[in-house]
Amino acid sequence: MIYLEGKVLEKEGFVHGYVKLVNGNIEVGKGKAPGEVLARGYILPYLINSHVHTGDTFIKKKIKNLPRDIEKLVAPPHGIKHRLLSRASKKEIVEGMKESLKMMKNRGVFAFCDFREGGVEGVYLLKDALRDVHLNAIILSRPSCISYDREEIKKLLDVSNGIGISSISDWDINILKKISADTKRRGKLFSLHASERIREDIDLILDLKPDFLVHMVKAEKGDLEMVRDEDIPVVLCPRSNAFFGLKTDYDLMKKVGIKVLLGTDNCMIAEPDVLAEVKWVLKNCKAYSIEELLKAVSYDAAEFFGIKDYGFEKGVVVVDTKSLKPIFVSSGKDHESKGSDV
Repeated sequence: MIYLEGKVLEKEGFVHGYVKLVNGNIEVGKGKAPGEVLARGYILPYLINSHVHTGDTFIKKKIKNLPRDIEKLVAPPHGIKHRLLSRASKKEIVEGMKESLKMMKNRGVFAFCDFREGGVEGVYLLKDALRDVHLNAIILSRPSCISYDREEIKKLLDVSNGIGISSISDWDINILKKISADTKRRGKLFSLHASERIREDIDLILDLKPDFLVHMVKAEKGDLEMVRDEDIPVVLCPRSNAFFGLKTDYDLMKKVGIKVLLGTDNCMIAEPDVLAEVKWVLKNCKAYSIEELLKAVSYDAAEFFGIKDYGFEKGVVVVDTKSLKPIFVSSGKDHESKGSDV
């Protein structure tokens, strides 16, 4: 029998209470624990990383000083990342993925949304890595080339939870409209990076009917208001943006009322630790409370991605209240999500 005590994060917010783990069962109670406490801190359900690229993990071992230029580093098809991915062996990519998956699991992340490059083969590389490290993966695939191939899109949607595109600046908008339409007909997720490096046309972006957007660093107030009015969440990746010298206007995001989720972005840049993103935001702005940010990496993300039966019975994480590092992690059963039939 194990007791955990502290601020328990429930869907409505924090309550002082405890969690009891016994014989594989988990019970949540209010007040002081009735027995000896193993760990104290913020007590959370398992965490969710809403945007990550696990496939480029191996690159951090190849290049120690990555250029802090988005186009040079990650823009398809000629960015350093994409050139290295095209040359890397399957084993090299999969082993890098496993490294990031293990790190996520050790830090309390049991579900993540991966923007998976490399076409159908890229999806299977991640599924291969997941055989050894069991996490709930929401896989958003991507065409192998910046072009429209109806048959390839069909195959991608057969094996993934949807499509995750780089940005409208990298693509012909008419091609993206076809890809989005195909995705929507299948009832799957469509998402893209938006206004990260430069401000992009929000009308064109919204015409694609995205389920969620990533970044929106360069978005103006009117852009954000339109996104809010469409009830579209935005996944923020603070440490990745900081790496490139980009500054998100968190105060404006909060003022406008954007639904915010958190992701870690490229594993070659930042470790896939969403608690580090929470800590970064708390340190660099006052717009969001610890409670709001922890909900963004738990309940809010679970609700958006349609994860069923989300809660403490599926996994518990105790986080130190000062360092925001996990001091206790207990995983539960596998979790179901939107598109979990793939």
